[in-house]
Amino acid sequence: MTSSLPSPSSDVPKSPGRPPLWRRRSLIVGGALVAAGFVAGRMLTTRLGRNRAPVFIARNQRYDSSLVRTIHDGLIATGIQPASFQGKRVLLKPNLVEPNRDIPHLTTHPVVIVSAAEVFRRWGADVRVGEAPGHVRDTELALVESGVQDALAAADLEFCDLNYEETGWKDNGGRASKLKGFHLPRSIVEADVVVSLPKLKTHHWVGATVAMKNLYGTLPGIKYGWPKNVLHHAGIPQTVYDINASLPKTIAIVDAIDCMEGDGPIMGSLKPMGLLLIGPAVASVDATACRIMGIVPERIPYMQLAADNLGPIDDAWIDQCGESWRPLVNPFQILDRPHLRPLQAQAGPLTS
Repeated sequence: MTSSLPSPSSDVPKSPGRPPLWRRRSLIVGGALVAAGFVAGRMLTTRLGRNRAPVFIARNQRYDSSLVRTIHDGLIATGIQPASFQGKRVLLKPNLVEPNRDIPHLTTHPVVIVSAAEVFRRWGADVRVGEAPGHVRDTELALVESGVQDALAAADLEFCDLNYEETGWKDNGGRASKLKGFHLPRSIVEADVVVSLPKLKTHHWVGATVAMKNLYGTLPGIKYGWPKNVLHHAGIPQTVYDINASLPKTIAIVDAIDCMEGDGPIMGSLKPMGLLLIGPAVASVDATACRIMGIVPERIPYMQLAADNLGPIDDAWIDQCGESWRPLVNPFQILDRPHLRPLQAQAGPLTS
C-alpha cells in the first residue's frame, strides 16, 4: 500500500484557524464518568426513531481522486451543518483490525481517513484518529502495515491508541445484552462526535460489517482482550447494538471503493465497487450498504435491534441522496449465509 496521498481539493471552503486542543475532563478511572463529562457528548446524540433518515451514495470514486469534495458534499447532502462542528471534538474511527500490506482491501484506506479529517478541520473541528485493533496488540505495527502512520504524520493528525488509553465507565444505553455498561477510552469519552470509517466487508459470523460493527473497535483491549471475547460471549448482535447506543453522536463514512467479499472480515477477496456511503444514522447507512451487497438488512440480527433506534433500516424510510442504491447492486459472495439473500436470489445470483 502506498503512503502517498493526493493533495486535498482547494475548492472546498476552509474555516479560519484551528480550535483549541481537547481539554482534559475529570474522569474516574475504572469507575463512573463524572456526569458533566459525558453529558456534553450525550447532548449531541440523536436517536432517530421512526423518523426518515438520509443516506448519500457517490459512485465512480477512486483513492487518487478528490475524496475531500465527495465527503464534504455527502455530509452537506444529508443535512449535516458545517457550523455545528466549530470548536467540537471529532474522533475518526477507521477499521485497522488486522492490517496486511498485501491485503489493502482489509482496512480503511489512508486517503479516506485523511480526506474526512480535512473536511471536519475546515469546519473548525479538532480532529483526531483513534482505533483499538481487535487482533493486534502492537498498535504501531497496525499503523505501519496499513499505511496509516505515514498518512497521519503527513497530515499532522494525532492518533489515539484506544486499546491502551485510560478508561471510564458508561452505562449500557441499549440493554440488548446482559452487560451493565462499557469501559470507554478517554478519547471516546471526550469526543463530541465519533465518525465510523469502516471498510465495506462481509463477515463470516454476522453477514456484513459496516459502520455499526466497526465501532466494536472503540472498546479497549486492556479491558476486553484480543480479540474481544468478553463481547462475543455476551452476544455479537446484542453488543454491536449496545455499543452504538452507548456512544456519543455518530456519523458513518463508508470506504466502499475497494471492498472485501467471501471469507470476511479478514480472509476475503477483493471486491472493487468504487463507492462512498455517508449518513448521520449508522443503521440506515448500513442497511443501504447491505442492499448494495445483495443482503437483506432485516435478516442481520444487530440491524434488527438497531432499527428505528439508530435510524430506520426499512428502505421506504430512507431518503437516498446522490446515487440510488438499486442500479449499484452487485452481490457479494457470502460464506454459509444463504438466508441473508432475497428469496429470489437464494437459488442463484442476484441481479440489479
